[in-house]
Amino acid sequence: MNQPSSKPKAPHRVQPLVAIKALRRLLQDPEQTEEVFVIVRALTGRSVLNAFNRFKQAEIGQAILNEQRNLVSVLENRDALRAMPQGSLGRAYLNFVEKESISAAGLIEASNREMDFIDPDFERFANRMRDQHDLWHVLTGYGRDTFGEACLLAFTYAQTQNRGVGFIALAGMFKLTKALGSGVRSAMWQAYRAGQRTAWLPAEDWESRLHEPLESVRSTLNIPAPEQYRAVLAALPVAA
Repeated sequence: MNQPSSKPKAPHRVQPLVAIKALRRLLQDPEQTEEVFVIVRALTGRSVLNAFNRFKQAEIGQAILNEQRNLVSVLENRDALRAMPQGSLGRAYLNFVEKESISAAGLIEASNREMDFIDPDFERFANRMRDQHDLWHVLTGYGRDTFGEACLLAFTYAQTQNRGVGFIALAGMFKLTKALGSGVRSAMWQAYRAGQRTAWLPAEDWESRLHEPLESVRSTLNIPAPEQYRAVLAALPVAA
């Protein structure tokens, strides 16, 4: 593990006005993914630092930092993912990103991180948290549609206690309820409760888990099926 010269620098000061302005822009154009990171940075406070301290205390967290792992390099190696067994988490992740025409590197570009890190271990952890996002999509079963993203944010808030993530999830719930009905609240509450009951995913050894059967990983980590989310989607009228 790298020895930091001083405490990691994190955005402790909450900036609600910055978050509100970014949320307005995001609601006007949901494709402006970078606004999500603006909101999260504005409302994060000490949550990321608290999560980092928890991560450092976990055995796998110490190993990741000591080995200076870079998760995105593993997730971007599509030849290696394609060589993994059918039904594995790695193959499911590959199918997901290819179907959606996305990449782990795309999250890096969207984040356009402005945080000033002076601790390389903290930076490694923060980057790893960012790079896990699409893995969590695959594990939870929540899609990349706006509703699926909102449910995953509710799940993520339960895991991280990041107020920026919770703020976006809550705003999304109000907007989506108007569009899709009251089932949205039930689905997002189920997602939040699932996040509380699931093992703490930030400290998982994803480099090893990628080789394991997806359903086995879900069972081991106590990740339930997103039944309410699927029910809402199933009730939607079929587009002509």
